[in-house]
Amino acid sequence: MGIRVAQWGTGNVGAQTLATVITRPDMEIVAVHVTSGDKVGRDAGDLARGDPIGVAATGTIEELLAAEPDVVLHMPLPSLVYGDDPGADVDDFCTLLSAGVSVVTTVGYMYPAIHGPEVEGRIARACASGGSSFHGTGANPGWFGDLLPLLMTGLSLRVDQITVQEISNFQHYPSPEIMFEMMNFGCTPEDFVERAARHRFWLDGLFTEAVQMVAEGLGCEVDAVESDMTTWIAEADYETAAGTVAEGTVAGQRWEWHALVGGEPLVRQETVWRMHRDAAPDWPQGNWSITISGNPAMEVHFDHGWNRNVLGSTGAHAINVVQYLMDDLAANGPGIKTFLDLPLVAGRGAHH
Repeated sequence: MGIRVAQWGTGNVGAQTLATVITRPDMEIVAVHVTSGDKVGRDAGDLARGDPIGVAATGTIEELLAAEPDVVLHMPLPSLVYGDDPGADVDDFCTLLSAGVSVVTTVGYMYPAIHGPEVEGRIARACASGGSSFHGTGANPGWFGDLLPLLMTGLSLRVDQITVQEISNFQHYPSPEIMFEMMNFGCTPEDFVERAARHRFWLDGLFTEAVQMVAEGLGCEVDAVESDMTTWIAEADYETAAGTVAEGTVAGQRWEWHALVGGEPLVRQETVWRMHRDAAPDWPQGNWSITISGNPAMEVHFDHGWNRNVLGSTGAHAINVVQYLMDDLAANGPGIKTFLDLPLVAGRGAHH
């Protein structure tokens, strides 16, 4: 028998992780938690678009705990953006952790220290109470802008500055739910300010975690993290795979985060999102890149389409960290475990 895993959420990421864990010989799905009433009672294999496995989806945390999982793969839509209770995710973490179930989440909290002593302390106390561990992960943030830059600095004699750029064109991305509802493209500037407030708060948290964790991974003390966001308004109607972005609505978003050390930016993350190739022509062009200024100067570029399933990779990183997290729990005891606490996470168990 492998590690007893419960899947929390079966959306764009969770359905892929559920399908993957079902096939892994080192893991066993013992519970599936869903938030949609029409999914309650359905077989986990059916939710993973495969054959039944005899595990029925449940809708309460009590039913999940009754299955006695070792770890929960927590992948709902983030409560900081959706729902009536922004703090629901942290409440759920603490319930699970206090019950002795470790948690790997993709909703953020990769570096809980940036959320202040109240949030970090709650999670840490829950881990200590239940003898469990907590880890947040993702693809970006969570791998591209975090682990990869830190890995590259292993070749550095001197680091002056790290710059991470994610430049994406969503013209051919076919999800109106993500593009228009989650990312708020196609809104008027006035509606964007109101609708995007919670999304911006969530993103600020994610990328503040990323830049601060990288800086502190280099042994530096961060003075502050600065952030900025600019929108670009469509000058014509744009036809995209997700639908029409009307003239006069948001067709581009540019976000920046800087971790300041000694009053100067040490780690910079910049995200440029376009809904059409013609949007925001004056903004940075290109794809995804990491640039390290120092000795030696280093730069890597990832062409558009370098990863054909980023959502799948988000879930994959969560799956692949489980064995490392459980090994660390046995060796070092419970607690919040960031990427700075764990060894390099490889796809151990992914080939079978």
